[in-house]
Amino acid sequence: MNRSQLALLKTRRFLPLFLTQFFGAFNDNTFKNALIILISYKLATLSGLNSQMLVTAAAGIFILPFFLFSATAGQLADSFEKSRLISIIKFIEIPLMLIAAIGFYLQSVPLLMIVLFSLGIHSTFFGPLKYAVLPEHLHENELIGGNGLIEAGTFLSILSGTILGGILILHAYGEWIISGLTITMSIVGWLTSLFIPKTSYHKIKINFNIFKETFSLIKYSHDHGNIFLSILGISWFWVIGSTFIAELPVLVKEILHAGESLITLFFALFSVGLAIGSLLCNKLLKGKIHATYVPIGALGMTLFILDFYFASSNFAPVNFVPFWQMMNLSQFLHTFSGWRIIFDLLLIAICAGIYTVPLYAILQHRSSKEHCARVIASNNVVNALFMVAAAILTMIMLKLGFSVLKVFLVLASINTLVTIYICKLLPDAFVKGVFRVILKALYRVEIKGIENYYASGERVVIIANHTSFIDALLLPIFLPDRLTFAVNKQVAKKLWVRLFLRLVEAYSLDPVNPMSIKSLIEYVKQNKRCVIFPEGRLTVTGSLMKIYEGPGLIADKSGGKLLPICIEGAKHTLFSRLRGKAPIRLMPKITINIFPPVDLKVPAEIKGRPRRQQVGYKLYDVMTNMMFANCNINKTLFLSLLDAKSLHGARYKIMEDIERQPITYQQLIMRSFILGSIIAKETYSNEVVGILLPNMVSSAITFFGLQAYGRVPAMLNYSSGISNTVIACQTAQIKVIYTSSKFIQLAKLQDIYSELIKNNIKVIFLEDLRSSVTFLDKVKGFIMARFSRFFYNWINQQTPESTAVILFTSGSEGTPKGVVLSHKNIQANRYQMSACVDFNSNDKILNALPIFHSFGLTAGLLLPVLSGVKLFLYPSPLHYRIVPEISYDINATILFGTDTFL
Repeated sequence: MNRSQLALLKTRRFLPLFLTQFFGAFNDNTFKNALIILISYKLATLSGLNSQMLVTAAAGIFILPFFLFSATAGQLADSFEKSRLISIIKFIEIPLMLIAAIGFYLQSVPLLMIVLFSLGIHSTFFGPLKYAVLPEHLHENELIGGNGLIEAGTFLSILSGTILGGILILHAYGEWIISGLTITMSIVGWLTSLFIPKTSYHKIKINFNIFKETFSLIKYSHDHGNIFLSILGISWFWVIGSTFIAELPVLVKEILHAGESLITLFFALFSVGLAIGSLLCNKLLKGKIHATYVPIGALGMTLFILDFYFASSNFAPVNFVPFWQMMNLSQFLHTFSGWRIIFDLLLIAICAGIYTVPLYAILQHRSSKEHCARVIASNNVVNALFMVAAAILTMIMLKLGFSVLKVFLVLASINTLVTIYICKLLPDAFVKGVFRVILKALYRVEIKGIENYYASGERVVIIANHTSFIDALLLPIFLPDRLTFAVNKQVAKKLWVRLFLRLVEAYSLDPVNPMSIKSLIEYVKQNKRCVIFPEGRLTVTGSLMKIYEGPGLIADKSGGKLLPICIEGAKHTLFSRLRGKAPIRLMPKITINIFPPVDLKVPAEIKGRPRRQQVGYKLYDVMTNMMFANCNINKTLFLSLLDAKSLHGARYKIMEDIERQPITYQQLIMRSFILGSIIAKETYSNEVVGILLPNMVSSAITFFGLQAYGRVPAMLNYSSGISNTVIACQTAQIKVIYTSSKFIQLAKLQDIYSELIKNNIKVIFLEDLRSSVTFLDKVKGFIMARFSRFFYNWINQQTPESTAVILFTSGSEGTPKGVVLSHKNIQANRYQMSACVDFNSNDKILNALPIFHSFGLTAGLLLPVLSGVKLFLYPSPLHYRIVPEISYDINATILFGTDTFL
């Protein structure tokens, strides 16, 4: 359940109605259930009547008023201010509960049946009001959530009423307790109704001829096809619900031979399941009013009703079981069939909730305000007709000798036919629902930015990156509405493509016919949404392929907007063409990110070929900006390193240097923790620590070791001279520098080293640290690397906005200046490059640029390491004869150096 759905409970436009409905349903079911239990276990025996027939009759008596008086109720609801009518109707409930108290006291079956019939009349007049109020007080995107809450509240009130009615009525003073409770709740329900906001109304002439007006209401709904189909679907739901409610006590007593505690449990399960299914609808549909999951719900009901029948059949039939020998709840739960029945009953109810809530929302949404209450009334009439017919048919079947189990089997058989009929009416909804369930289960598909889809308008060209064969399946399954796909005429002839095209509207394009694209432009002008992949083919690199300007031209000529959609994660599935170039997973998470719509806005004075080129450039910018915006820059560098390990594998060899000893992600992270823990003893959190090292694996370990423990590395430019190096240390307030004695000797930096010592800057050699590493340090580093995220979050308090590194200018134009870069800055730089440059894990980068250089650090070190591209570090760009030979030797595909040196 999403946040906006719960937020409705904090608003006056929804909460009073919700509470009024809750207390009303609670009262109805407390009384009705108490009456059913009393009839089943006490009154039927005293009066000498058949309890099975009497319970079925009670269900029919409660439903009958819906058929008789719904027409009048709908007219009154549309003709008068609804909140006032609700208050009047809720007030009438109070004297009805007083009469019920008299009936319980006298233990009079006829008087209690009259009260039950009166409560049916009461509910008949309240029903159209509550459902007609919802679309007036709620926004369109709140209607599914509001209906879900109303249905959930109703079923939970049924649950609480069922439990209390069943438990309290058999108490020694049960009749008095039930009477006091129902009278109190009727008063509370009336008080909450006084706070319902006022609504609009349209004065109409009321026709009290119930038969003529009932026929008129049904005819009006019938003439509006979608409304009538929703009514039929809702009515079938109430057939199933009323049959289960009516026959479960009989099943428990006659088939399962159990006491009233099991009846209470079954009613509780059924109510909780309906509430779960109702609330689940808003989460599944994301507030969109659509019948996508209705066929799935119907199919689920059929399957679980059948299993419910077979599970119940495992209990041996016995002609008579004395009350004291009936199975208790504990005994029932010790049977496998008992757990099957519980499981089935819960899932039947969940599927029923998923099935019915969208139908109510469609009914309200597609009805005009002037007719909404009467449409709801016609729904109640048809509901009542179906339920009364179901009650009569059930009584006939029971009279003919059918067991209650056979009644459930007949129900499942008819529901199978209903499911087939729904699938024929809504083939798209059924197929989309099935595929949605499968894809969500396999890939945990998540939709982001759905509000941008609705904000884009109607004349839209949807553009998406093309990373896998299932991209064209993901978009129509998870985006609202029925989309139109532009498909190459030759490709459309393939069998698998023809199967896919049944899910969408296809617009066939002939690449050699210039009129083809013109006709598509005219099609989009008719306020259509068209989907085109600008790359024209599946990516074989993992990055964007060549962008064709066609989608931009269609948007430009039709006056529509471009809606960029980035599909992330699909390239790692088995359906991509990136095997060997990107990590392939069996079930990777897929995210569909919808970005704000874009208007190309090409100046009107640009015509012909220049306009076409301008549109192409703008479309390319839209796609690259989309790819960049899809990246998560709100992450620290070390967390990105951990993500890279998770994606590419702990044993993936990511880096080596001239020592020719490659290290894996796991080794890099473990050594970073080991070295970082030693450095942390000499420094404090967020201290700026100097790094005076060449391009070596040890330099990368030092850099990430500082990152792991929340220290800020300052990359010192040792080529800038003694004075500039010291000034840089003073500028950044560096107290400690890590370097290598071997590097100081080979690079002839003894003078810089001496000057740093003179300025009271502590210089520590990595060789000395290596010799100080103990076995315990290695064990600690190994454990931390195994549980790296936990330990990193424990020892590091940095955020993406924290300082990640300090770089320095060369000092060629004066005193060196320090440049402070946050984690977010560096992430943005690397992701901007990855959005434009084509590289993948098949590439190998040779970086000869020093990592104190901004490009050498960002593009030469961090970009490949955090992207899973193998990296070779060479210590000096000055070796202009050696660098090209090294490049040939290691088969480097990307070289970072400078033409000045090479």
